[in-house]
Amino acid sequence: MNTLNDFNFKDKKALIRVDFNVPLNAEFQVSDDTRIRAAKPSIIKILEDGGSCVLMSHLGRPKGFQEEYSLRHIVETVSKIIGVHVKFAGNCVGEEAEKAVAGLKNGEVLLLENLRFHEEEKQGNEEFAAKLAKLGDIYVNDAFGTAHRAHASTAVIAQNFTGKKCFGLLLAKEIESIKQVMETGKKPVTAILGGAKVSSKITIIDNILEKIDHLIIGGGMTFTFIKAQGGNIGNSLVEDDKLALANDILELAVAKKVQIHLPVDVIAADAFDNDANTQIVGVSKIPDGFMGLDVGPETQEYFADVISKSKTILWNGPLGVFEMPNFAKGTIALGDAIAEATKNGAFSLVGGGDSVAAVKQFGFEEKVSYVSTGGGAMLESLEGKTLPGIAAILS
Repeated sequence: MNTLNDFNFKDKKALIRVDFNVPLNAEFQVSDDTRIRAAKPSIIKILEDGGSCVLMSHLGRPKGFQEEYSLRHIVETVSKIIGVHVKFAGNCVGEEAEKAVAGLKNGEVLLLENLRFHEEEKQGNEEFAAKLAKLGDIYVNDAFGTAHRAHASTAVIAQNFTGKKCFGLLLAKEIESIKQVMETGKKPVTAILGGAKVSSKITIIDNILEKIDHLIIGGGMTFTFIKAQGGNIGNSLVEDDKLALANDILELAVAKKVQIHLPVDVIAADAFDNDANTQIVGVSKIPDGFMGLDVGPETQEYFADVISKSKTILWNGPLGVFEMPNFAKGTIALGDAIAEATKNGAFSLVGGGDSVAAVKQFGFEEKVSYVSTGGGAMLESLEGKTLPGIAAILS
């Protein structure tokens, strides 16, 4: 697997696909710079070698040119984080881009305008990819967040760089972290899957049952499993058309010798509201008119015990409606347990939008081994799919 460290970039222009698809506030200021910071080590390595960087990214889902999606808005933030004044080209292909690249000196950084202002990017257009390829000597893919897209800048472009393409430090770390959970991690391996629906996680469950020892299930999908086993779930979220599937998963886990851990108690509320009336009840004894919105204290201790004995941990999805403070305790307790296990030598990987949001919100970012930067790409990796952006570098 060729990474940035296999190349010396002295006097070379590195064309780097980064993922600067960052949120902007009403004043077009970056409100979360995590993805920019994640790309910094790769950029610094190239500059320290004596090379220059041409950065390309998308932002949002524009329809043609739309000023609010211009990467011009993030130049100041990128400059501040990298510690180098970043130049900007008002297009990502054509004369303006080529002229800006031609004038780029060693030690300098250029950010190209939003790739998705051109429809050809999402179409994976070869001609467009070839125009981008003219802007660098070595192609570096450091954008895990878009590695599952077969777009011009993430996959097609690589065919123009035979022997001169590699993974950036961030993307290499993402690949290595997933591999550690799925293949090389120390046992016992525990996966925690939360979220609303069994249907959205079924392909992940199918793929990881071969590779794990324990599966903790939380969030809304808990209640599909509980109802399938004959429990009373009141007004809790449920997928009635997935009850048979839930039982199939439980049976498959037994056959694969994987222990499934479901909540034993929940905090049930009489409305989907932070200030609703609540009671702690057994997970299969939720009264009519009430819905489970978080795991209870007994479950918190039970899950923490499983995690404390784990050597490799994957966390994908919260245990409750953590956006409401009164139903965040289970997710916070889970984070505490994973942080403690990590401190004691376990490897912990957090991935997927909501669990990453929870980790940031409750201050666990520095207390786990790795927080993935790619939601959809992370999920497809766990499903066992080959990501186009990764395959393009390996081919």
